[in-house]
Amino acid sequence: MIHRRMERALEERIGHRFVNPALLARALTHASAAEADGTPAKNYQRLEFLGDRVLGLAIAAMLHEAFPDADEGELARRLNQLVKRETCAAVAAELDVGPALRVGEGEAQTGGRKKAAILADVCEALIAAVYLDAGFEAASTFVDRFWRQRMLSFKGNLRDAKTSLQEWAQGKGLEPPVYQVTERGGPDHAPTFTVAVNVHGYAPAIGIGGSKRIAEQNAAEAALVREGVWTEKSGSE
Repeated sequence: MIHRRMERALEERIGHRFVNPALLARALTHASAAEADGTPAKNYQRLEFLGDRVLGLAIAAMLHEAFPDADEGELARRLNQLVKRETCAAVAAELDVGPALRVGEGEAQTGGRKKAAILADVCEALIAAVYLDAGFEAASTFVDRFWRQRMLSFKGNLRDAKTSLQEWAQGKGLEPPVYQVTERGGPDHAPTFTVAVNVHGYAPAIGIGGSKRIAEQNAAEAALVREGVWTEKSGSE
């Protein structure tokens, strides 16, 4: 009963009243809680997988409309900023989803309700839950409500980080940067890649992302910020 009251309050913040409340409940259920309940499959992971794709499409459509003169590269870089896990975690924090999350006792004791990785996953699961409950238009409305201002207020560097790093290295007479995956973690449906970028004569810079490409971009951005080529503000959201 307490959880349902929390879910009702969350529905108000989301701006969507669920026809099927079970979808919302599942979007808020971490694997640790599902396992403790004896229903390990009834967690948010499948919804997270779907929500990631719905979010991408909704953001792409929003960008296409808002920036009619932008080329494909600029649109892609704007999209990457808006769909990255840090942005999703920030939206979940804005929605204050933490108190409504169902997590196992161990996860709760280690601060699971505030972990950025979990908040990002839940954000995507919520998008999928809205989509399954009421269709793409409802999900797109939800995305528009919480991402449009982020889209319009972005002041980051829209240049490609890998290209910028390569140009910087070439300007110093160095070989092109070399990228290496140093770690791969997470479940198959939501992997996490850690990439190191090496420029001869400089310490490696590290980037983490949900794909090898994004991790490489983040590593290049970290190198550019560290060497003072980009300011931290212009190189990130």
